[in-house]
Amino acid sequence: MVDKQARRIAEFIEPLRVEPGSHVDLAKDFDPRYKARVKKRDGAELLRTGVGLLAEYQAKLAAQDSYGVLFCLQAIDAGGKDGTIRHVMSGVNPQGVHVSSFKVPSAEELDHDYLWRYAQRLPARGDIAIFNRSHYEEVLVVRVHPENLDRQRLPEEAKGRDVWTHRYRAINDWERYLCENGFKVVKIFLNLSEEEQRTRFLKRIDLPEKNWKFSAADVRERERWDDYQRAFSEMLSATSTPWAPWYVVPADRKWFARICAAAVLVHTLMEIDPRYPTVGKKARKELRAVRRQLEDEAPAGAARDPYAAEHRPGRGKERP
Repeated sequence: MVDKQARRIAEFIEPLRVEPGSHVDLAKDFDPRYKARVKKRDGAELLRTGVGLLAEYQAKLAAQDSYGVLFCLQAIDAGGKDGTIRHVMSGVNPQGVHVSSFKVPSAEELDHDYLWRYAQRLPARGDIAIFNRSHYEEVLVVRVHPENLDRQRLPEEAKGRDVWTHRYRAINDWERYLCENGFKVVKIFLNLSEEEQRTRFLKRIDLPEKNWKFSAADVRERERWDDYQRAFSEMLSATSTPWAPWYVVPADRKWFARICAAAVLVHTLMEIDPRYPTVGKKARKELRAVRRQLEDEAPAGAARDPYAAEHRPGRGKERP
């Protein structure tokens, strides 16, 4: 059953995967309105299933304490990152999930290499870390706005036309290092259309409770739409690797984007296949001794082992 479910999820997300080594033209290769023949009326149940599986595998991940997961979420403004995190992670244990949102780097962060601040927020073993925007900002926003590169005070030999090629290589190497040390990297790009972004911006203006989410700077960034699309396309082409592939999730329909994000994350955890730890013979012997002691403490009329009495007929009978 588990193998069949894993195959179905893998088949579902395969059209979203950026084949390592391929050349991506975002506008031509991925449709923001794609929905894989899934009907919206079925969306809520599919998301519940995904959230349930995610909770199950997260519990095993935490118990095994061998692997960690880094979930990178990238999108243009109004792409739906916050809502995706809120819905997809709704059923997990919050103690094992940590969300980091990266804003303009501080003076201290600018005094270090560009990956330094991201390395500070990596997951521990057994945990899931979510990057709401990630180290890929360093080849997206910084590329579209080269003045940000100047503020990083790079030495002269680190500048030049090859700076982006060098960064792609460094990011790929860093992610490979993480994967080889037991930290899986999941990367999702929420692919939003220009018209859907316009609609969402207007909604943020029209609804008073959403005004706080809107900034005039968002519209100024929208004027660089084509520049961002080129940067996204090159990023996907250069950094989708066998050890950390990109998944381009169609984001015009929020309900479908959340199903896809949950499926990608569940697929990653299924590949890890975490297991609850088992105890040895000595520990099992101690557990049996402790069980007998606790059963002997049952008051009159109470089941010796209430759980066993409920779940395993014939055991845990009442104390006379």
